Amino acid sequence: MKDSRVVVVGGGLAGLVAGRHLAEAGFDVTLFERDSDVGGRVRSTHADGFTFDRGFQVLFTAYPAARRELDYGALDLRAFSPGAVICRDDERSVLADPLRDPGALTESLFNHEVTAMDKLRTLGLAVELRRTSVADVFERPDATIEQSLYGRGFSQQFVEHFVRPFYGGITLDRTLSTSKRVFEFTFKMLAEGKTVVPAEGMGAISAQLAERAADAGVDVVTGTPVERVEPAADSAAVRVPGESIDADAVVVAADPRSSSDLTGVESIPTEARGCVTQQFAVPAGHPLGTSDRIHLNAADEVPNTVAPMSGVAPEYAPDDRELVAVTTVGRREETDSALEVRSRETLANWYPAASVGEFELLRTDRVDFAQFVQPPGVHERLPDTRDPEGPVYLAGDYTHGSSIHGALESARAAARAVTADLQ
Repeated sequence: MKDSRVVVVGGGLAGLVAGRHLAEAGFDVTLFERDSDVGGRVRSTHADGFTFDRGFQVLFTAYPAARRELDYGALDLRAFSPGAVICRDDERSVLADPLRDPGALTESLFNHEVTAMDKLRTLGLAVELRRTSVADVFERPDATIEQSLYGRGFSQQFVEHFVRPFYGGITLDRTLSTSKRVFEFTFKMLAEGKTVVPAEGMGAISAQLAERAADAGVDVVTGTPVERVEPAADSAAVRVPGESIDADAVVVAADPRSSSDLTGVESIPTEARGCVTQQFAVPAGHPLGTSDRIHLNAADEVPNTVAPMSGVAPEYAPDDRELVAVTTVGRREETDSALEVRSRETLANWYPAASVGEFELLRTDRVDFAQFVQPPGVHERLPDTRDPEGPVYLAGDYTHGSSIHGALESARAAARAVTADLQ
């Protein structure tokens, strides 16, 4: 198979993993990435002692595909404490799974934001989903998250005060109109593993995958956009600026909209959900900055979640300051400064005894396409890796589900399809 040439379009997680698997299978693999560096949506920037991820991102260690494709030990992972801090005006209360965080048992039991029955139902749901396979989760009849929760008997208080901001942060959809399969899958992952970031930022995941791809023999070419993919019966031409490259197979692992344009596959989802993340420097020792739990806004949508990044991973900030990631869901019309003002007011209410005036806005990331929209029934409509014409294949989370797991799982599926067809 060394004489068979495969071109991979896109250097995000899916492209890097697909390329590595194909190179390990004996193919001559070239990967083209239009940007100056690989990583796609999973990138980090380092400046003045701070680490800034591209928007607020985390890794669930229970993702089956991540366990298979990543070396967790080398990533030097830092974990958030389970659960969250529910915030409203000047009140803060912890809600956590006492089975995973026994130290939070008392706080969780006396949390007045949700009812005692909601707490029992949450524990029961965790036990149920632990016993349910990932495949079975996605084969169940579908509904919205909101419909599913009310159908299970959860109270409006639980939905409004906890689930709406918590899963609004996960799905970027505070309306909870996303598929309940996404809720059940991520809830299962939360129950079975940890929520983490690498010590060097989420971009360390992409860097590890890029290094492993290069070690396997993948020729990674950055700063080179693919303009067209032209399939024939048993080959395809890949057009890059000033050159046409012939390949026995092409794996299109670009973003959903680019992949749709390059392949003409209409079932690729291109409707997006976005978010705005503002990174604040906080004085060292501030109680928000030194926390290790995600904070949820139970009273308003701006911001939706606040993540104490250096409280979880001290490497994210210099010794004299903390770093806090403040995220608002959706494509916001407000200016960066307007969002900053609203976030400062909210944080001042949460921690009235601590100075918020000393917060310094360091960076704003507007991620217009963070996820594709995932309404009920979406998973039956997602494209298959073999849907394009000719020897062209798809690899991207849009073939499985909008997550790191989906991207990594799609990469293996594409590599297997190419290997089977070219053999």
